[in-house]
Amino acid sequence: MICAVMQPTYFPWCGYFDLIDSVDTFVFLDDVKLEKSDWHVRNRIKSASGALMLSLSVKLPNGRMETMIDQAELNLNHPWTKKHLKSIYSNYRKSAYFDSVYPYVESLILSEEQMLSTFNISLIKSISSKLGIDTNFVLSSEMSGIDGVKDDRLVDICNKLEAGQYLSPVGSAAYLEQHTPGGAISREGIELYYQQFEHPVYEQMFGEFLSHMSILDMLFNCGFEHSLELIRSGRKRKKKSLND
Repeated sequence: MICAVMQPTYFPWCGYFDLIDSVDTFVFLDDVKLEKSDWHVRNRIKSASGALMLSLSVKLPNGRMETMIDQAELNLNHPWTKKHLKSIYSNYRKSAYFDSVYPYVESLILSEEQMLSTFNISLIKSISSKLGIDTNFVLSSEMSGIDGVKDDRLVDICNKLEAGQYLSPVGSAAYLEQHTPGGAISREGIELYYQQFEHPVYEQMFGEFLSHMSILDMLFNCGFEHSLELIRSGRKRKKKSLND
């Protein structure tokens, strides 16, 4: 069994959904410290002037340095929902799949969920289902006996799931292999693989293609019925080593 572990982010890019689609079990790492400037609370859509950042308003009950992802709350008194919906409407109202996608996205944003992690996890799971991805989802906060830190924590998760293989984003290589090749994961006999994803190019609004936008951009331009096939077209053979 192969698994992947990622923190829940706000309307992630298409490569995040490729990672979900590539594994048997996907674990939301929701019980680690929140980085307020990270993708947990923001993402980009394409506008006529380029990438436009949409940022959530959050409350940190334990302060900036000590609040875990699953403790952060959305600030429902802030008009971020109206701002995000206005930006999405303005920039995608002429897109090919606006009529079918916008009401769905609107329902996700207006869910009135108070907790940041629950909000992000719900929208990721919902979009995955709409795309046709049937991967099993687990929350790290609901797993017992996960006591390690850094890559030892990933080992604990793999062992708890009885996963013999772990699929990591390429960007985590320096973190995982900081001290030894394969790090704690390989040391424990778990096969470590790296995701290989080439961002697919598709017809966008506003001219020249701009990659690494939120999944929203692909949905509005390609529709639910075509997006998973497009995501899978970017998948390359996973590697055990970045030098393979």
